[in-house]
Amino acid sequence: MTDPFRKLAWDDFRLVRAVAEAQGLTGAAAALGIAHSTVFRRLGQIEESLGTRLFERHRTGYAPTPAGEEMVALAERVDGDIRAFTRRVAGQEIQPAGELRVTTSEALLVHLLTPILAAFQRSCPEVRLDVVTSDEALNLSKRDADVAIRATEAPPEALVGRRAARIGWALYGPRESGAIPTWAALNDAFSGLKVVKAERREIPPERLVYRLNSLVGLAEAIAAGIGVGHLPCFIGDGRADLIRLSDPIPEFAADLWLLTHPELRHSARVRVFLDFVAGEIRKRKSLIEGTA
Repeated sequence: MTDPFRKLAWDDFRLVRAVAEAQGLTGAAAALGIAHSTVFRRLGQIEESLGTRLFERHRTGYAPTPAGEEMVALAERVDGDIRAFTRRVAGQEIQPAGELRVTTSEALLVHLLTPILAAFQRSCPEVRLDVVTSDEALNLSKRDADVAIRATEAPPEALVGRRAARIGWALYGPRESGAIPTWAALNDAFSGLKVVKAERREIPPERLVYRLNSLVGLAEAIAAGIGVGHLPCFIGDGRADLIRLSDPIPEFAADLWLLTHPELRHSARVRVFLDFVAGEIRKRKSLIEGTA
């Protein structure tokens, strides 16, 4: 008797998983980059080979049968094993070369990191940087990025790295204006920041006239005279059109972390990158902490 599982290939598992995730053939075809008719035909062939239905067809979509659920679970385990294998292989590199995906915030990139990344490219021209700006933490375990540079008090436990500096915050206003009674501030997109929580408690709502979800935009708003506001010192002290109105406020400070996945920490390109960036940040420590 022929074993039907001998006819199964990894692509069959990927297809079944895609149908389950999309709850239908159209979404699965889009995710896999193949035609709807191809998904329909291959799913039929897989079910025929196994001698069992993998999905119940409903008007609302495709729902996995118990056999389908088991096949999807196996596909997810195999996919996880493949990702782990690629990370281990990447960790065996000897020379720093290849693509390195770095995620950080727009504010850190614009006001602090770009000159550092430019210097790194000159130092290691064989490493190609792919930089992703996001205020959300990308999943390094799934290789959304290889390295994360983040301001956070609680880095994910699944990652490893080093605390590179302590980011100071202070109050700033426009250099060319007099006393300004109004405030500009970050909005609820940054509600987890200590500075945002304090502003909500201490600033009368009628004086908080301008809120937004961008540190880069906040610096521009303060410089334009919309209101005074709190900024990281590496942003505020680096702009000639802003003036600092307070010393760094200790309770607003946050750690700057360089993070990677444990299986990538011995990768040549990751190790060299982290060492280089940490060294450059040390040179700018007084600017970052607001003690310059």
